[in-house]
Amino acid sequence: MYDVAILGAGAAGMMCAAVAGQRGLRVVLVDHADKLAEKIRISGGGRCNFTNIGAGPANFLSENPHFCRSALAGYTPQDFIGLVRKHRIGWHEKHRGQLFCDDSSESIIQMLRAECEQGGVAWRMSCRVAEVARDADAYVLRTSQGEIRAAKLVVATGGMAIPQLGATDFGLKIARQFGLKVVEPRPALVPLTFDATEWKPFAELSGVALEVGLETGQGAARGEFLEDLLFTHRGLSGPAILQISSYWRPGEAITLDLAPGRDMAAELLAVKPGNRQQLHTVLGGMWPKRLADRWLRAAGPGGQDLSASRVADLPDRALRELGARIQQWRLVPTGTAGYKKAEVMRGGVDTRGLDQKSMQARGVHGLYFIGETVDVTGWLGGYNFQWAWASGVACGKAL
Repeated sequence: MYDVAILGAGAAGMMCAAVAGQRGLRVVLVDHADKLAEKIRISGGGRCNFTNIGAGPANFLSENPHFCRSALAGYTPQDFIGLVRKHRIGWHEKHRGQLFCDDSSESIIQMLRAECEQGGVAWRMSCRVAEVARDADAYVLRTSQGEIRAAKLVVATGGMAIPQLGATDFGLKIARQFGLKVVEPRPALVPLTFDATEWKPFAELSGVALEVGLETGQGAARGEFLEDLLFTHRGLSGPAILQISSYWRPGEAITLDLAPGRDMAAELLAVKPGNRQQLHTVLGGMWPKRLADRWLRAAGPGGQDLSASRVADLPDRALRELGARIQQWRLVPTGTAGYKKAEVMRGGVDTRGLDQKSMQARGVHGLYFIGETVDVTGWLGGYNFQWAWASGVACGKAL
């Protein structure tokens, strides 16, 4: 019999267990995996992008966007940096506020494990849960290591992203079992794919990268980013696409600005007089040469192959159209690369059924949901880890 059972020994689960255990509660941490915190281990190229110094509510998506405010205010990036410093883990800022370990992600895993040990947390790994039930005032877990009973249950099982590491929808099943609503889950921070026939002209650009402006959606659901884009055999990837994928809905278009911060129509008109250069040469000075040639062949205005056209020979109208096309290249993806390539899951337990300060389910005493299982999805760049820490701490203090 424990005070608290926590399902999932990932970022949110370990953080919650450490806080609750150090408050004097008897805590058991249950996970089905053989290895501890594999998603932490592989994150940030093995160096764990553990937070973002600019993390705030505006960097998160949810059907209930104000829900995350309380937890994020209660445990900030500076708070986590303080924990990292306490454990003498070297770190550095890499890009746009993203913080990484100087060495290995393993440092963060061992830090969280040490914090749990300090709180006397009991571990059950690898331990598969066959059934979760409610019996009088206790939650009963029927597991591969026998029955576990606890007065309170925290679900920190994560989302469905990266199933090859053991990700499942188990947390969502528990939510539904106890009558909570679930916002339809889908892959997020994921590459976008296109119809194979339509994408064929661009498939040979696989590996080409450049900075772009990118947007999709309308109103409150609109996303807009300035990031690097990567062409792949099946479609588009890179930070720009991963960011926009969280906002993209099937059937919607994405709009790319391939020359952000510039006025391409004005620039082309300015260099026109007497310019005998071919267009692919002119644009090749701005883009990778392969992109300039292939894009002008396949994506020019009106479907024309403009790659060999000389700037001076084109009418002003055609140059204006080309400039507009470069800065408003509209594409409609057919889908995503799925959960196998997604970094996180968008959607999850509907936060309108949870208390924002404690993460407890409304109307179900002693049942809590934290981390990625919840319908709060951060941008790329350390934000989802900050949500894991913040929601874990909020819950750990409330138990």
